[in-house]
Amino acid sequence: MAALPVGLTYKLAPEDEYPHDPGAAENYNESMYLNAFDPETRLGAWFRIGNRPNQGYAEMTVCLYLPEGRVGFMFARPSISSNDALDAGGLSIAVEEPFKRLKVSFEGEILILDRPEEMARPKEAFRDNPRVPCRVSLTYSGVSPMYGGEAVREDGSEIEIDPEKSFAKAHYEQHCTVAGTVEVDGETHEFDGYGLRDKSWGPRHWQAISWYRWCPMNFSPDFGMMFTVMGDGEGGARASGMVFREGVYDDVTACELDSDWDADDYQTALRATVRTAAGKSYEVSGKVLSLIPLRNRRTTPDGEELMTRITEAMTEYRCEGMTGFGMSEYLDQIVDGKAIGRAAGY
Repeated sequence: MAALPVGLTYKLAPEDEYPHDPGAAENYNESMYLNAFDPETRLGAWFRIGNRPNQGYAEMTVCLYLPEGRVGFMFARPSISSNDALDAGGLSIAVEEPFKRLKVSFEGEILILDRPEEMARPKEAFRDNPRVPCRVSLTYSGVSPMYGGEAVREDGSEIEIDPEKSFAKAHYEQHCTVAGTVEVDGETHEFDGYGLRDKSWGPRHWQAISWYRWCPMNFSPDFGMMFTVMGDGEGGARASGMVFREGVYDDVTACELDSDWDADDYQTALRATVRTAAGKSYEVSGKVLSLIPLRNRRTTPDGEELMTRITEAMTEYRCEGMTGFGMSEYLDQIVDGKAIGRAAGY
């Protein structure tokens, strides 16, 4: 389990798989995210629903990494009136057995992007690219322990947080196998692969973190990894994550990360040295196969315009002679037109 400051511990129960009481924070967010990669067909995908019940809508995203670099994509903010379920905009994420099995279903239209980089200008991308019908039915089965939870005091009492500075008050992840079908424009793909799922809840502003590099990956049913390098707000960075091997997690204690970039400051490759609490070291290399740039914009009460860029890349990883697949998700606040993590050398 990731290290916490003295006096704190993690709390996690099966009922946390289900929606929580949103409380009074206007920006409360209850989110599930799941990715999946089939090593044989090299089809990749990720899905997210983020309920914002106190604002009356959900954030719904479907992203499919298709052959030859194309991306199938849909984002919407469908209206919701409660936090009773993660089911909005045609996407449903259902808990079949807490901590063991989830079902992801989607039926609706997706954009087909031959040039995924066009999503940097979403209005034009939605206007200029064709839509096709899509249907997804995938079952996620956990192969690892749960990682994370809600940080609380040792007596179990909650920690007070400032909703305006929060990204999430609780978060956990799990490596999974993934099986089912993905149908795009009448063509059905049988899916048999691996993925990672996470859940978070609590107040969220996408601008609460200056930058991070999040890299989840799977190499086999019993070997996976996730490491995060995150800006500490003071010009430096801290690393966290875990290595999943033979049924157990080994905490990441340090990560040296170096990335390659294109002319738009989108990542194209990475190399990382990952060190763990058990004294092990892993050399990881990643090559981006397909990338789509996304953004979130917000105006503060003082009228300041804020923009967050998140580049979502299906990435081929290599470690210890094995090849696997996963994501490299790079989040940056954009200041004066520059991605601040990239400008800081990360």
